[in-house]
Amino acid sequence: MPAKLSVNLNAIAMLRNRRDLPWPSVIGVGRLALAAGAHGLTVHPRPDERHTRHSDLPEIRALIDDEFPQAEFNIEGYPSVDFLSLVEKHQPEQVTLVPDDPAQATSDHGWNFAADSAFLIPVVRRLKKSGFRVSLFSDADPAGVTAARDTGADRIELYTGPYGSYHSDSEKAAKELERLGKTADAAFAAGLQVNAGHDLTVDNLPALARRIPALAEVSIGHGLTADALEYGMAGTVGRFLRACGW
Repeated sequence: MPAKLSVNLNAIAMLRNRRDLPWPSVIGVGRLALAAGAHGLTVHPRPDERHTRHSDLPEIRALIDDEFPQAEFNIEGYPSVDFLSLVEKHQPEQVTLVPDDPAQATSDHGWNFAADSAFLIPVVRRLKKSGFRVSLFSDADPAGVTAARDTGADRIELYTGPYGSYHSDSEKAAKELERLGKTADAAFAAGLQVNAGHDLTVDNLPALARRIPALAEVSIGHGLTADALEYGMAGTVGRFLRACGW
């Protein structure tokens, strides 16, 4: 089965937040994405709420529950005390843990699983006890996969930023793709499922899907939102679904 598509709404929220106005509607755009066939919605509610606001979360949860019960809600973020309380309140199907500093513009690296294991293990245990699927943001590094598995997580999410950044250099992109593929191979061998996200586009997704045919999910925000300015949200979701292999 091709990778499922989760639409990250952060870029929509950031555009809305430029003005003290209710548009573009994060919920309205999320509804368009799900109606067009997206399999889920992703948000990253940072402490300063510069993207998704905490007040968006109950509305997204209600949208999925009331109109698209087959879809999934994925909340990603750094596992602070406040973040853990937030996800326990809004009950996503998946929690993706990222090692972000609050000042970062966007996620730009994965966990050091060996060094961070003592921190991650009780966090993962708490989330799993609440019934959430847990995914850990990961660099393209096969050597870290065993330590990632030992935290008790269900999945890793491959950080594909470097792969996406080589959009004009096919040789470097191919090398980065193979690093991602080898990390995915190691993860599958360790019993983990694999997601991917960051700077994925309709141009670079097909090669990723071919190299990692068992990829479970891609979470895409910036590139998808940029394309939606040209093709509309419904048309763009269709383009990305086809790029995934649907």
